[in-house]
Amino acid sequence: MLINGRCHCGNISFELTWEPEPKEIPARACGCSFCTKHGGVWTSCSTGRLKVAIGDPLLVSKYAFGTQTARFHVCARCGIVPVVTSRIDGRTYAVVNVNAFESVDASLLKHAPASFDGESEEARLARRKRNWIPAVEGIEGGD
Repeated sequence: MLINGRCHCGNISFELTWEPEPKEIPARACGCSFCTKHGGVWTSCSTGRLKVAIGDPLLVSKYAFGTQTARFHVCARCGIVPVVTSRIDGRTYAVVNVNAFESVDASLLKHAPASFDGESEEARLARRKRNWIPAVEGIEGGD
């Protein structure tokens, strides 16, 4: 399944190839203060591929907090965060915001809360390697 998404103004867009075809798409509402304030609801496909396109790189800011191991790619024009990346062992992994999806049947989304409080940095990176999108083009995960 090909899923297209973008920020509100279209400066940051993505194509997520979800393989195999999903019966449902997990939509994890992270409980951290940043995601709560932004309404971030994240998904990933560990067997998928992600292509990100940036219209104007000067209008994208990267925000990191806590362990500094994830980069939230924020459109400076419209304020939306469609993609988060993490650079692990020389490879970029990503999750995408389901709220940035276009033309995806909402009944496919399986919403659930997510909390990563108390997770060690080592466990966090291992979880991302297992679960996040491992094939990412067009965007880097670190500075």
